[in-house]
Amino acid sequence: MLRDITLGQYYQTESVVHRLDCRVKLVATLVFIISLFVVDNIWGYVLAAGFLAVCIKLSNVPFKFMVRGMKSILFLMLFAMVFNLFLTPGTPLITIWKLTITMEGVVFAAKMAIRLTLLIIGSSLMTLTTTPNHLTDGLESLLNPLKKLKVPVHEVAMMMSIALRFIPILLEETDKIMKAQIARGADFESGNLIQKAKAMVPIFVPLFIAAFRRANDLAMAMEARCYRGGEGRTKMKPLIYQKRDYIAYTVLLLYLVCTVVVGRVLPI
Repeated sequence: MLRDITLGQYYQTESVVHRLDCRVKLVATLVFIISLFVVDNIWGYVLAAGFLAVCIKLSNVPFKFMVRGMKSILFLMLFAMVFNLFLTPGTPLITIWKLTITMEGVVFAAKMAIRLTLLIIGSSLMTLTTTPNHLTDGLESLLNPLKKLKVPVHEVAMMMSIALRFIPILLEETDKIMKAQIARGADFESGNLIQKAKAMVPIFVPLFIAAFRRANDLAMAMEARCYRGGEGRTKMKPLIYQKRDYIAYTVLLLYLVCTVVVGRVLPI
């Protein structure tokens, strides 16, 4: 299950999406997420799904590699859907004891499931096609106007990049610890919820120790390389927009306009 989490991982391949400027991909991800909450009918979701499908095709990242990341949030999604089914007021459909499933609850739960699915896959596409270093540079460039407000932009971008980079590392560390515990006779499957939670304690303790050790090693490595933040630093590969990036921005603008028109004008 831990290997199914794709957020923060980078898929090495050659594609149009990989070659795009990281700032384009960050803006595109933000616009795509906003568009999911702008649309409110089936045609808007079809447009968003079609746009995402084209992007995935252009990225050359296997679709099954992205979909497997959904397994990690499947329980959370089902839990939220069940709550919306029974707690949304409206026209009753089915009554189970004192709980009633309404038509409005079914519609709202379906929309939420679609939004979450597209949101997770869209966000994964951005991290799968962008290296952590490029993410840091892109975030710093986009947040650069905040420097006038005395916001430590470089440090914020660096922290976000390190957090994303540590996700797959800590998942790999957790997988190793679990296999070591299972080899020593640990059982993480049997028992009730409380017993399963107690069984996770031998995992969390060494995981926190490993996380602090890696953080200390990273801090020492940065100190040894005389890292002093973003003030006055130059970049080996400065970000420069290419023709393909302006084309991507144009396509993104057209998509946003179509989303507003389709999501708000056309009937359900």
